[in-house]
Amino acid sequence: MDHLGTSSLVAELADATEVRRTPCGDGWLTWRVWGSGPPVVLLHGDFGSWTHWIRNIPHLSQHFRILVPDMPGYGTSDMPPQPWSPGSLAQILVDGVGEVIGRSVPYSVAAFSYGGIIAAHLAAIAPEHVAKLVLLGTGGMGLPAPDAAPKLRRIEPAMGSAEVEAAHRHNLAALMIADPAKVDDLAVAIQIANVRHARLRAGGIPASDVLLRVLPRVRARLYGIWGEHDAFARPNIAARAEVLRRFQPDLDFRIIEGAGHWTPYEAPAVLSAALLEMLR
Repeated sequence: MDHLGTSSLVAELADATEVRRTPCGDGWLTWRVWGSGPPVVLLHGDFGSWTHWIRNIPHLSQHFRILVPDMPGYGTSDMPPQPWSPGSLAQILVDGVGEVIGRSVPYSVAAFSYGGIIAAHLAAIAPEHVAKLVLLGTGGMGLPAPDAAPKLRRIEPAMGSAEVEAAHRHNLAALMIADPAKVDDLAVAIQIANVRHARLRAGGIPASDVLLRVLPRVRARLYGIWGEHDAFARPNIAARAEVLRRFQPDLDFRIIEGAGHWTPYEAPAVLSAALLEMLR
């Protein structure tokens, strides 16, 4: 299996990145920066890191200055101060963006899954800076859970590496990627590494209505992108669009055909093209 550390794409992006660190509690938040142009912040989902966006960064960084943090408690970033909340995590990110690009510079945010909840709080905290907010497969809308939850395999301490890889491959196909053929070795390696390094737990936040409660304070232009077969939203993707249109009636909401929850990985060309149209 092509492990994350030896992936040619990971190595290529690592060589090209500028790494910055900003305060996070008693430790540091890690930012990776690529490209030049208007700043765009990309936020990952739960059990994630910057690698949730690994297949989009090469294209988007040709047009924007892309800033991708490991959010507090994920990847190589330290834990936030306790007690934490979506708002307190967002404040850490707002302060970090200001240090990296300057406190008077406007920027846009695109955020995947749980990251969208944090991004909405970020936009509410810094309305004078966040021009556009793109939500991708984001929860927090207080909508009913899918009727049939996917059956996931537990990762047990006694498992060998082959068993761990097989379990993660199954779970990715059940929950994150609709086309099993696209659950490739890199996706599995990313998932294994991200799960191992995730210390913060979103818990019940994505199933709550926390996004609905913060959106009235968001002044940024809203956009939505969902996968047609998103396991967290099926069978009614349209309900997500209806909720977001309460806050922006002319919302640009797009469904990526054939894709599941992790659209940035499963459909990188379509997703990146949509983001380019939305964020230019």
